[in-house]
Amino acid sequence: MGRKERREREQKRENFAAKHKTQQRKQTMIAVGVLGVIAAIVGYSAILFMDISDSAVGGPENAGALGSDHAHAAILVKIFGDEFDFSAPAYQIKSSWIHFEGRDGSTIHKHATGVTLGYLFETLSLGMDDQCFEFQDGRSFCTNDDYKLVYYINGQQVSDIRDYEIMEDDRILISYGAETPEELEGQLLQLENQELIK
Repeated sequence: MGRKERREREQKRENFAAKHKTQQRKQTMIAVGVLGVIAAIVGYSAILFMDISDSAVGGPENAGALGSDHAHAAILVKIFGDEFDFSAPAYQIKSSWIHFEGRDGSTIHKHATGVTLGYLFETLSLGMDDQCFEFQDGRSFCTNDDYKLVYYINGQQVSDIRDYEIMEDDRILISYGAETPEELEGQLLQLENQELIK
């Protein structure tokens, strides 16, 4: 083999090696860029997740972070003496902050500070104020000359419960009808004997 052919071969090898090295460097740079973008996305997502869990985005206004509280309260809703059933699927876990769960309709579970009963009923699509208890289908039970809507918290009558934040072992009665004081005492006794599901 002559010198010229050897030099051409060496030149081809060097050119091939240089091209191969350039391609490897290019692929390495692309891989580093892609990994950098992925790391930035993961980091940004982690920051957003921490902000969401700290500020309770998506929950009620002024609510603490999920897990900042864990309280249970018994509730009894009587309409014309009939007990309203929150154990139906339509009323189970509609919010992570406050809800009914486990097919139980008698215990409210609250998982954050600053969450009120008004927010619970809002998530259940039930309207409420100091005069009326309203269902999404248009039925409403309002205080009038014949019937009265009353609220009790821990045996004490209150005018409104929307802004009340439950505490552990609270007992809440909502009653609508023409009950006598004795009948209301019976409902309060039923509520007092109601088991809290924790």
